[in-house]
Amino acid sequence: MNKELRRVSIVVLIMFLALFGSATIIQVFQQPNLKADPRNVREFYASFQTQRGAILVDGTPIAQSVPVNDAYKYQRLYADGPLYSAVTGYFTLNQGSTGIEGAENQELSGTGSDQFFDQVNAIITGKEPEGASVSLTIDPKVQKAAWDALGDYTGAVVAFEPKTGAILAMVSKPTFDPNVLAGHDTKKVIATYDQLLHDSGDPLINRAIAGRLDPPGSTFKLVVASAALANGYTPDSTFPNPPRLQLSGTNTYITNSEGGSCGGADTASIKTALQYSCNIPFAQLGKDLGYDKVATQAKAFGFGDKNLTVPMPVTPSVYPSTNGDPARQELSSFGQGDDRASPLQMAMISAAIANGGELMRPNLVKSITNPDLTTKQDFAPERYGQAVSPDIAATMTQLMVNNVDNGAASNARISGVQVAGKTGTAQNGANNQLPYTLWFTGFAPADDPQVAVAVVVQNGGGIGKAGFGNTLAAPIAKKVIEAVLSR
Repeated sequence: MNKELRRVSIVVLIMFLALFGSATIIQVFQQPNLKADPRNVREFYASFQTQRGAILVDGTPIAQSVPVNDAYKYQRLYADGPLYSAVTGYFTLNQGSTGIEGAENQELSGTGSDQFFDQVNAIITGKEPEGASVSLTIDPKVQKAAWDALGDYTGAVVAFEPKTGAILAMVSKPTFDPNVLAGHDTKKVIATYDQLLHDSGDPLINRAIAGRLDPPGSTFKLVVASAALANGYTPDSTFPNPPRLQLSGTNTYITNSEGGSCGGADTASIKTALQYSCNIPFAQLGKDLGYDKVATQAKAFGFGDKNLTVPMPVTPSVYPSTNGDPARQELSSFGQGDDRASPLQMAMISAAIANGGELMRPNLVKSITNPDLTTKQDFAPERYGQAVSPDIAATMTQLMVNNVDNGAASNARISGVQVAGKTGTAQNGANNQLPYTLWFTGFAPADDPQVAVAVVVQNGGGIGKAGFGNTLAAPIAKKVIEAVLSR
């Protein structure tokens, strides 16, 4: 009898341990997955019944939860919603969340694993649960300057501090008002979301970091020039200077943007080609360097990084393999072909050069604060990598200053300030039948950089192929730089 009882007891104990282990795995180790599962309706509704933490810019809420008299208890309210939409994103009943709302959802909703004891304390004390607040690095004056300068153009602006990576401005247009997605009328929210989703202007896409990336055009010459300096070339290295060049192995010819030869001499140096933004010398330079050397440099600046976040995910910029095709290599060497880049990526190139070659990781979040106002987390500047050597960074700075002072980036000039910059006017579509994409990237002051900026104006700025990076994008960047320097 004792033997049989012992056997039953052992079986019961094993079953108990199995049940305990299974419950532990589900409740503890699988907790993050359960929280993230879109089928978890309980978690979904609970997030709306919590006083979600605020998103702050310079101490002022640009997103906060306010009490309402319905089943959800709180509704999200966005101050200056369109101005900050590329940063905040939206938080909705039925269509998920984006931007900081999505990237910092657990902190804002108070459901992070490290906030467990706060949740338990709220239950014991009977106090309404609250989420943490997220303070951003955005400077409201710089954000407004970028917003105003971009005006009605389709495009984006991003600016950040080269020394810290702190993002000061992030604007994308066309935009939307996140308040229209924050309501609790499900049918109305879904109808509004569908309207925005199918809008031809794609207002829900943050063009500063994501979406359909554009060919960087001549701004990519900064990458090729940096690769050249790292591989034995100097600014005075020269190339043949014809008015047009036949792409290797094809019947296609390329020209410089202004037509004619680059500077009028029989040869053109890297310095001259960068100054006047000439395509033909860079096509020859890129072919001479070869794919691997240019690709290595592009990767050092951040191209192809699938893990980059700010903390929102960033669509990787692309310097594609040319598969040993010299014509594709020539096109890619002045930012055409299949090259694609985001404004953030082009700002990272300028920031690395500005910071002595050291690239800091771009970041939007300054700190996270608990409901009791204690600091939960401070974000220190983080190094991304050494993109170029200090010597190359110094040489590239001189070349970029020359672009603004004496070359094709003249509309970025600021009286009394040395601005370093590079413009781009990228062709689109087969046989160049679509409007240009217009670019500027740069930094200032050149001797003590406070800001790196990139601007993209899509769809030709509404004037087809009549505009250039210097005429439309450079003046926008100038106003953003001035806003930073006047703080």
